[in-house]
Amino acid sequence: MAEMTSELEALLMERSLTDPQLQAAATAAADFRILPEATVIKIGGQSVIDRGRAAVYPLVDEIVAARGAHKMLIGTGAGTRARHLYSIAASLKLPAGVLTQLGASVADQNAAMLGQLLAKHGVSAVGAAGLSAVPLYLAEVNAVVFSGMPPYALWTRVAADGVIPPYRTDAGCFLVAEQFGCKAMIFVKDENGLYTANPKTSTDATFIPKISVDEMKAQGLRDSILEFSMLDLLKEARHVRQVQVVNGLVSGNLTRALAGEHVGTIITAN
Repeated sequence: MAEMTSELEALLMERSLTDPQLQAAATAAADFRILPEATVIKIGGQSVIDRGRAAVYPLVDEIVAARGAHKMLIGTGAGTRARHLYSIAASLKLPAGVLTQLGASVADQNAAMLGQLLAKHGVSAVGAAGLSAVPLYLAEVNAVVFSGMPPYALWTRVAADGVIPPYRTDAGCFLVAEQFGCKAMIFVKDENGLYTANPKTSTDATFIPKISVDEMKAQGLRDSILEFSMLDLLKEARHVRQVQVVNGLVSGNLTRALAGEHVGTIITAN
């Protein structure tokens, strides 16, 4: 290990950061998993939070009950209000970076609301800078709430088509799970999982219990239940090599998924 570190340091001093040998040496370096016992849960904005009390309160009860056995980082989506903002901003010809900031403001609001509902149980909502304190929250109360939008703001990557930010709250929550080295990533939506077509608009959509990223791309499932750009992140991940999509409107689904049951759809990196 010391020899590998010495080689990497020498390469960093001598080579460009895009040098192939340097890249290979950096890839070979061991990763440290920061929160290997934690699970990231993404609560959908449009699919769950926008439905109000009827959808959110039962999930709050499940989260509170699950704290005894599970450490949870709970990310929030943006939802319908963000889509409304995207529509207005795009019609004004504003760039993707501005749309990213607008979408982030809605995800922040949803995190604040969910945090207030969980406050009496000692669960707090944290901002981007507050993620450094996540281990303390997990050690004390086994749960913390954060806004799912990645903080790219004006530095967001521009999409190939249009100005809608390609990396939104699905991607943001997944990146938190991967960078912290968490053991699992669960997306809580309003469908049982992935289908061959959008079940809200297609009567002949067939449920898919398990599928790989490559299979999704080969089947052209772009109108999927997750942001399509997140699939590339999953494909390249080192720690989180599969994600699970569950229907949060069905009582007990989140609890079962946290316990390791196959609930809904599992999407694998390979």
